[in-house]
Amino acid sequence: MTKVNKWLLGLTIATTAMSLSGQAFAEKTMRVGSWLPPKHTMNKDVLPTWGKWIEEATEGRVKLKIEYPGGHPKALLDNVQDGVFDAGWTFHGYFPGRFKLTKIVELPNLGADAEAASVAHWRVNEKYLKKAGEHRGIILGALFTHGPGNIHLREPIKNLSDMKGKKIRIGGGVQTELAKLMGVTGVAAPGSKVYEILSQGVADGVFMPMGEKRSLRLKEVAPFSMKFPNGMYLGSFGVFINPDFMDSLSKKDRDAIMSVSGEKLSAMAGRFWGEDAKIGEADARKSGNTIMDASPEIMKEFRAMTVGMADNWLEDVKDRKVNAKEALIELRSIARSHH
Repeated sequence: MTKVNKWLLGLTIATTAMSLSGQAFAEKTMRVGSWLPPKHTMNKDVLPTWGKWIEEATEGRVKLKIEYPGGHPKALLDNVQDGVFDAGWTFHGYFPGRFKLTKIVELPNLGADAEAASVAHWRVNEKYLKKAGEHRGIILGALFTHGPGNIHLREPIKNLSDMKGKKIRIGGGVQTELAKLMGVTGVAAPGSKVYEILSQGVADGVFMPMGEKRSLRLKEVAPFSMKFPNGMYLGSFGVFINPDFMDSLSKKDRDAIMSVSGEKLSAMAGRFWGEDAKIGEADARKSGNTIMDASPEIMKEFRAMTVGMADNWLEDVKDRKVNAKEALIELRSIARSHH
């Protein structure tokens, strides 16, 4: 090999090494704080899919990593705001008083699945609700709902009046109002503790989607379920991103991340949670659980019980100074017509 060729080879190796080290230096890890078991659809499907989208959109410069801090999931919002995590997700119902507008998608009788509701939730927030600033201090990455919320119990019931006096785990949000209307005693606990409180008899049942029959093993401790068409209610969740983390990225990568978040992420999350509910129900039936469809009489009883809930919500959010009535009408229209 001539001296010139050696010199060119050395230059090529050095240039390649510098290029590779520059790429490695430019790579960022987006640490996402999560909860519920790793096999839950949020951790198995939703976040990994979002991570894949982010990696593709940023041409590999940003990679997503899921971490499990433990503790109460409501802490994840503060963790994201404080920069402990770059992103996270949690249930709005864990913050009574702060998130009132998000109940818009939880109200009974929406008549739509989780994906359609999640798309409507995002659009209506963007158009009407975000100006109230309930998500101030964080960047909102998505708004979505879990699958249809139903009743799961240790012992069977025949109608809703049988719920009176039962101890039911309540997550917050609209569930709290439904519990009062049914005359049940609410037991506060995060979703991650439900198996424990049911197995110990601290609670007689829980309001949750069907997916949790499998992912949280409710089929073992609450073998009876009453299933409502499209659920009794939906639960509102948010994906949150730390603004300082986003500021540490180039504008190109910030825009890339947001291009695969928002409505796109909301719809995908709702779709996976909706599918998870179907998988959970099939698994529970296979395991010998009794799942009773709410009869026309029970549905009539439920509609009569929940009359006025939307009006009560409209009254409760007056201080937010947004057109909540128009937002509710539009949310229902979008959700019911989405395919």
